[in-house]
Amino acid sequence: MHSAVLLIEFGAIILCLGLLGRAAARLRFSPIPLYLLAGLAFGEGGLLPLGASEEFVATGAEIGVILLLLMLGLEYTASDLVSNLKAHYPSGLVDFTLNALPGAVAALLLGWGPVAAVVLAGVTWISSSGVIAKVLGDLGRVGNRETPVILSILVLEDLAMAVYLPIVTALVAGVGLAAGSVTLAIALGAAGLVLFVAVRYGRVISRFVSSDDPEKLLLVVLGLTILVAGLAQQLQVSAAVGAFLVGIALSGEVAEGAHTLLSPLRDLFAAIFFVFFGLHTDPASIPPVLLPALALAAVTALTKIATGYWAARRAGISVKGRWRAGGALVARGEFSIVIAGLAVTAGIEPSLGPLATAYVLILVVLGPLTARYTQPLAARLTARFGGGPTRASVTARPAEAEEWTTPEAEAEREDDVRRRTAVPEG
Repeated sequence: MHSAVLLIEFGAIILCLGLLGRAAARLRFSPIPLYLLAGLAFGEGGLLPLGASEEFVATGAEIGVILLLLMLGLEYTASDLVSNLKAHYPSGLVDFTLNALPGAVAALLLGWGPVAAVVLAGVTWISSSGVIAKVLGDLGRVGNRETPVILSILVLEDLAMAVYLPIVTALVAGVGLAAGSVTLAIALGAAGLVLFVAVRYGRVISRFVSSDDPEKLLLVVLGLTILVAGLAQQLQVSAAVGAFLVGIALSGEVAEGAHTLLSPLRDLFAAIFFVFFGLHTDPASIPPVLLPALALAAVTALTKIATGYWAARRAGISVKGRWRAGGALVARGEFSIVIAGLAVTAGIEPSLGPLATAYVLILVVLGPLTARYTQPLAARLTARFGGGPTRASVTARPAEAEEWTTPEAEAEREDDVRRRTAVPEG
């Protein structure tokens, strides 16, 4: 009887997700907010709470995050990762400063104390790799010039979690300095080892995994990814980081074949992840903390947009790409909930959990909207208040010939072209 109920509930979830995805496709809109609303409807305090299938959905949600990060890793090689980290670490520092400070300040203003301030700083700092990966795919931007900048920031955040999570765990548990240092050393060592293997022996791993049989390739890649993710999590490193590094280690035909085979599985389990997120949110806990959550969401949405814009500008991306990068980074999700859950379990501050949940729900719904509309809105505001846009010179930057820019920027580009094309005297 229990298995029959599980099959009925899980089948209903999958069918509902399919219908919501179809509706979102017709509206040309990301299905993520609809998946979250479905989770709220099926969760605690919702219209139709689930029982038998909740544990199964939780496992599927964890696999969803792992597959999302694996697919991101397949897009780039190990050398790309190292070069991006070297090139974009200043962007990571700006990201931390602009987005962690608002959370820490908010906790202190609410009188929650320094430990809660460290926790809420992490909640507001870390963007949702899962949501952003899904949004980039839905909008067809994986191949855009600004996407490596976005991914570099996300990777820096995920790798920073290998340091941050052990620190938070030690703080909320009240352990001593020695025990906390040991936990941190293990986490850093594990993350460094996985990264070293991915960079140094990526080709060997690709040859080991390679197979002409799609079935065998799927099983080996999926099994290896989940195994490494589990080992990483056991060593206090994010499972998402482990999955991402497996994707980085695979290259060439293996990466292309794995991408094709795993795409349907990723879409299925990613949808389950967003439903699971909604399942564990009681709608009744949101109204009391809605105003602080809205204020914090507004501030940190702007700081994330500023982070993406600054990072993309530093990388030489066009103005349109800068706004797209900023808008794509707004969503928070899985890491924010994990961080808040540590504090809630330890009983640090009763209101922190509902506030974090409301905050993430707001930004996980707002994130796909900012990713889609930040750049068009910025273009309209620039046209209205910036003296009107003009078409960028085709001669100045052929790859950006269709870019809207300001007259001042166009003049600078024309001067740059004249300097580069001038014939030296004598």
